[in-house]
Amino acid sequence: MQPKEFSDLSLVSKGFHKEVVIQDFPLRGKLVYLHVKRRRWTDKASGKVVQRDWNVVAKGTRMTVEFASFLKEINQY
Repeated sequence: MQPKEFSDLSLVSKGFHKEVVIQDFPLRGKLVYLHVKRRRWTDKASGKVVQRDWNVVAKGTRMTVEFASFLKEINQY
């Protein structure tokens, strides 16, 4: 699914950026490693590579607002 900020463009998925591994706080005494891959897109019309605008991420994080909300929700057992 292409980023909402590029919904007006015709994009083709062109793989991923280098994976980033984030060590998070231990959950139930176990280490947590998040492996994050950022997708790259190519605009069919111009041939330019586009990527998500990281200014739309949740403040204080490097993830989208939706993903941050998802993580908060699953952590409230």
